[in-house]
Amino acid sequence: MRSDLDLEFVSLTKRYGETIAVDAINYHFNAGTYACLLGPSGCGKSSTLRMVAGHESVSDGSVLLGGRDISHLQPAKRGTAMMFQSYALFPHLSVLDNVAFSLRMRGVETDARQKRAREMLELVDMSEFAERIPAQLSGGQQQRVALARALITEPQVLLLDEPLSALDPFLRVRMRAELKRLQRELGITFIHVTHGQDEALALADEIVVMNAAKIEQAGKTREVFDAPKTAFVARFLGSHNVISLAEGKIAIRSDALSVGAPESARLQGKITNIEYQGTHVALTATVAGDQEVTALLSEPDLECGWSHLIWYFPTEFNHRQGRPHGLERDHPREV
Repeated sequence: MRSDLDLEFVSLTKRYGETIAVDAINYHFNAGTYACLLGPSGCGKSSTLRMVAGHESVSDGSVLLGGRDISHLQPAKRGTAMMFQSYALFPHLSVLDNVAFSLRMRGVETDARQKRAREMLELVDMSEFAERIPAQLSGGQQQRVALARALITEPQVLLLDEPLSALDPFLRVRMRAELKRLQRELGITFIHVTHGQDEALALADEIVVMNAAKIEQAGKTREVFDAPKTAFVARFLGSHNVISLAEGKIAIRSDALSVGAPESARLQGKITNIEYQGTHVALTATVAGDQEVTALLSEPDLECGWSHLIWYFPTEFNHRQGRPHGLERDHPREV
């Protein structure tokens, strides 16, 4: 069901000279969705976000917000706000004044804009840092300030351009939870650009996977992950192997591969690398045709010798032992 706050791309296109950065993409975002535009560098995801924000011109097509074409409006009149990758805080202004800056540009009186800015700082748990300047803040704190500044204009859509890329891994996980909490609390649409598969899977209600200026696949996050439609999507999501067999090209989830006895195997392979990754072991091997596959295994599952391994899909599990018994719990997906 459509609402007056839905965001929609209609044949949205961006050209830089002869180069097509975004190639006539179409997608509809329901209001209140947390969506991630996911893809490798140069796929067109940031150009798409900047067209929505009004920081890049639209070559062809339209950006609709609530059925209204906002493609050629000034950024401040679109009902969107953007949080930049670099945060873009004014170094000479206090945290409070940074957050209140857009209201100052709109002519809002000092008392009113500072009151609203303090409410935004409370929302992102930064009230005690109101009088500091950006240089006195950590990366995570600067990010919260940038988020408060983007939200103070009460946008219908918040646009986030790789907001977690500058943070260390531990802080990145914490800020993921913070972003999701804020989106649920505010109930507005978040469009988040990232090249991190884990980040997109953790945050998004919907994923739009882009490649070579086009949308490769889009939909509910779990549906895209469980049913990749192309080899690119299967590989890029990071948890699928794509191999060619006699019956065609198939995608196999890395966590669905197991080690077993030769007589019960579907495929034979040779181990080329083993990586200990804390909660699991990533085991890489070559199978038929020198194709490389990766399995994510618990250490007890490594029961065979280190020179060969057998891959198969578990169908039923011995719940007492937690070990797979049969073959093909799920059919491999053709891509």
